[in-house]
Parts: sequence; C-alpha cells; structure tokens
Amino acid sequence: MSGFLAGLCVAVLPLLAAGFWLGRRTARPENLGGLGTPVEHATFQTLHTASLAAPPLRAGLTEETARRSARRLRTLLGTDALCLTDQQQVLAWDGVGDHHRAEVMERLAGALETGRGEAFRLTCDAPDCPLRWAVVAPLTVDDRVHGALVACAPRESAVLVRAAGEVARWVSVQLELADLDQSRTRLIEAEIKALRAQISPHFIFNSLAVIASFVRTDPERARELLLEFADFTRYSFRRHGDFTTLADELHAIDHYLALVRARFGERLSVTLQIAPEVLPVALPFLCLQPLVENAVKHGLEGKADKSRISITAQDAGAEALVVIEDDGTGMDPDLLRRILAGEVSPSGGIGLSNVDDRLRQVYGDDYGLVIETAVGAGMKITARLPKYQPGVHSASRPSES
Repeated sequence: MSGFLAGLCVAVLPLLAAGFWLGRRTARPENLGGLGTPVEHATFQTLHTASLAAPPLRAGLTEETARRSARRLRTLLGTDALCLTDQQQVLAWDGVGDHHRAEVMERLAGALETGRGEAFRLTCDAPDCPLRWAVVAPLTVDDRVHGALVACAPRESAVLVRAAGEVARWVSVQLELADLDQSRTRLIEAEIKALRAQISPHFIFNSLAVIASFVRTDPERARELLLEFADFTRYSFRRHGDFTTLADELHAIDHYLALVRARFGERLSVTLQIAPEVLPVALPFLCLQPLVENAVKHGLEGKADKSRISITAQDAGAEALVVIEDDGTGMDPDLLRRILAGEVSPSGGIGLSNVDDRLRQVYGDDYGLVIETAVGAGMKITARLPKYQPGVHSASRPSES
C-alpha cells in the first residue's frame, strides 16, 4: 500500500507541473479571485479540474465514465480534441474532429500492445479541421494496458507529449483505485458467502427437529416456528446488498431467538433495550446475529441452570453502541486473542474473528469488537457503529410476493 501511495504522489506532482504549463499559456492578471499570481491561479484551476474528472474514473473505464471525464481532461491539457479508448474502440471523444476516430484506433495498435506512448501525424482532407497531430499515452493498471488517452492538436509539441503522458498516469491511478474498490467489493461478497456457509448446521438441524416435535402435539406452534425459520433463512441467504439496517438485523435475531427458545424453553432468558433512534443505522450484513449466536452457545454450554443474555443498542452521538452480554462459561482471554488473530479456528458457527475483520475493513481499525471475558465470567461484546460512513448504506429490499 505504501508503494501505491508513493505512486499516487508521483502522479499528482506532474499535475502541478501541467498546471504550471497551463498557467503560462492561459493565465491573465485580472479576476484572479485573490488567489495570488497567475501561476498560482492556474495551479488551483488544474487541481480543481482534476478533482472533477476523478469521480467518474473511480467507477472504471466505460463509455459513460469516459464521456463524463473527457471534457475535464481536455481542459487540463488545453487541446483542441481528446479521446479515451479501451482496447477495441473510442469510448469518448471531446472537441473537434471526431471523424478521426477510425484513424486513431488504427494507429493505436502498437501503443496498446507495447504500453509506450507515441505521437503521429493525422491525415485529413477536411479544410476546416484544425487537427494535424495526435499524442497517444497508454492507460495502465498493474502493468496491463487498459486503453489510451489521445490528445489531438494543430501542431506537434514536445510539451503536449509530456503533459499528456503525465495526465494519463494520473488517470491510470484513478483506474487503479477503481480496481481496488472492485476488489474490495468482491472480497466483501466472498466473506458474506463464507458467513452463509458457516451458519451452524447444528442450529438448522436442531431447529427442524424442534419444529418436527411440535407437528403432532401442537400444530399451530409448529406452523409459527416454521415461519420463523423461513424468515430467518430468507434473511440470512438474501442476495441484495452488503449492508443492512440495525432494525433488520435485530428482526433476524428475533427470529433466531424464537427458534432457540423453542428448544431450550425457560433455560434461556433474553432482555433487549433498543433506542428507537438507532434503528435506521446501516451496518454490515450478518454482523450482529453471529454475536448473539456466540452468546447463546457460550451461555448455555456446560450449564444446567438458567442462562441470561442481554442485548442493548444505545445512541452515542455520532455512533450507535451495541452491547451483547451473557453470563455463560466465558473464555480464556489468551485463547480469544488467538482466535481474533486467526491463529485458532472457532469451535463452531460463525467466528468472532470474521465479524471483527469485517467491522475493521468497513469502518477502520478503531471499530473492531471490544470483548471482555474470562473463564467462568461470561462474555461482553461491544460493537461501535458510526451512524454515517461514506459508502455504507443499506440496499432497499426487493419486493416479495
């Protein structure tokens, strides 16, 4: 990651140089808005234009993102025309002379294959077309050429060749960030699939066994439990969105606990204290239910008497504070640390380390689980959830028939 950040700095600094060059070409002493010298004003304009071009590129290189960023990139270079291409076609052309599309793609073959920039003369019979030269700068991500930035101008210019190359490097950085975002999304999806796969088969078997036990003695009770089981599994295996709301997660926990109570009866006591204002808070999907499952497992395991579990969700200013506590067998703190570090696999169900890793990945290392436990002293798990986090929002539910 440090190498990537160094590359980002290297890519930004040439933009400042491009701004300096643009300032020398276009700066005027009047109407600088208090920004100082013409060069300082031009540098600010360059960075501002770059910031406007970046968001579309963070979604990858497509016709739509190329179209939305091409004009900003052409402004950066001050050229008569600019186009962005992938390996097969021109994705967007901004400026004059778009009849050169086919010619540009024909001349791009070598640059796209070697990853080296070049300049070539354009052939044109149109008397009103000012374009005579094209500068090609490949767009690369992880040493793979994804396309090219092509700047077209009336005359050959060594300065334009250099500036186009630096802007292309900056675009490549944005595409690399887009690739990292997509990798992160794929990783989260893989982790959710792993979570679903780790839902305790013993829980599913025991739930169905409990339901079956009521079929003859209490058919209405069996029907209610079957609906609870259906709702819980539908939520657990849903396919829309990486995030959910605290309200939906608690609703799934309620279905889960209904099935657990049917099995253990009065041996399990659960209390909930939920502040209504935190119910809309978005959080990673299947984030709290595994913690409750862990509390049930350690609360009832090895105990013949009654077990108590409390679930609280409080408003803590900019955060929601969720605490899940049981009075069960607890755990050796050293063993817990090894489990969270991934050195030891959990004994069953969804591991605490999985939830801890996802919280840290989404919110940062300051938002990992805080777990207080000791052998024979129960366990208290605290999760802090920011109410507002960029990129974290629950997906709307699809309509269900």
